[in-house]
Amino acid sequence: MAELNRRRMLVSGGALGALGVLGMAVPARAAGAWTWAPSGSVAGAGAGADPRWVWDEEADPVVAALFERGEVELVNNLLWNWNRNDQPLPGGLPADLRAFIEKARQLPSWADRGKLETAAEFNKSRGLYLNLLNGVGGGMLSTAIPKEARSVYYSAGGADMEDRVAKTSILGFAVGALNAYRPDGTCMVNAVKTRLVHAAVRHLLPQSPHWSGDIPISQEDMLVTWHTLPTYAMRKLIEWKIPMSAADKAAYLHVWQVTAHMLGISDEYIPADWAAANAQSDQVLPPNMGPTREGVELTDILLGQLAEQTSPASISRPLCNALARFLVGEQVADWDEIPREPFWEQTIRTVWPVLVKFREGLVPLPLVPEIAWTVDEALRQYILFYLTKGQETKIVIPTGNRPG
Repeated sequence: MAELNRRRMLVSGGALGALGVLGMAVPARAAGAWTWAPSGSVAGAGAGADPRWVWDEEADPVVAALFERGEVELVNNLLWNWNRNDQPLPGGLPADLRAFIEKARQLPSWADRGKLETAAEFNKSRGLYLNLLNGVGGGMLSTAIPKEARSVYYSAGGADMEDRVAKTSILGFAVGALNAYRPDGTCMVNAVKTRLVHAAVRHLLPQSPHWSGDIPISQEDMLVTWHTLPTYAMRKLIEWKIPMSAADKAAYLHVWQVTAHMLGISDEYIPADWAAANAQSDQVLPPNMGPTREGVELTDILLGQLAEQTSPASISRPLCNALARFLVGEQVADWDEIPREPFWEQTIRTVWPVLVKFREGLVPLPLVPEIAWTVDEALRQYILFYLTKGQETKIVIPTGNRPG
């Protein structure tokens, strides 16, 4: 498998150049060899190949063929109104794409409907924390991942970050929705569309004159991003002493396990439990993080967008800076060059534990989870409305890279 994927790099490296690819034929990992055992995965077994050199063998050739045949815009138009999990695919799709999507939209055999419903209830009562952690926290972590920051910056989405964040939010909010994997939900559709986007970026980005290095969005890259979401969030919830049952923790992991599968991560890399997830995160996240010029610029854009959603701006931007530093810690904040805000940082450190205790004291009361969910949902809709300027926005396959 490793040799097959190295040959794939030689064939599809594009502007990377054969000489440069040959120089990387024997991968060198900053933190040593890949040692995470597939026995700790939802599959329970696997080849154990280094995920840095594995991509998406099902989606990539299908999307590459769409580009070769000039069918990307046709497909985007046809899939525009494909929204619900139970919705049939539209007519007119290329046969190879239709076959791929019909397979890719199926839940894995190990998906547990009971756990998915428990996860929905968990999201209902913990939505405030999860939106904060997955949105602001995960966003700041992602800009401190050099490969991710560069792939976002130089792909088409980097030129319009409001649109890029809006489309990312569509998937993130779909995962946290109460009906995420129910027939009337949208998570399966948006995950499959995102998988197509990833394949398109793998096809397009190596052709950019600004890109050098590995083919982007490998299985390792997706795992790194995945750990900035559920693994990071769960660790913070535990740190904040949020009351959670074992069933709630397992259910929250499960909805993200299913989402990882739907996004094209191989089952042999998806952690089976929190112990395996933490061990994998400790192996892949630290060596893949650090500062970049692109990451600093993206951070400034993201925090600027967050600040614009509140007013007055003279207060909101310093407060957003302090909140981001609080969520991700000093090292990541310094990599992202997030300004220090001593007054607001001290205020958040002092007030946050009190707010958590107050909120958690109310959660067990009747109707409080429903009220909390209503407020959180209103906030999500406001964010999407702000990012999209009220225009209908959906996940579509990009047709090029960042111009210029």
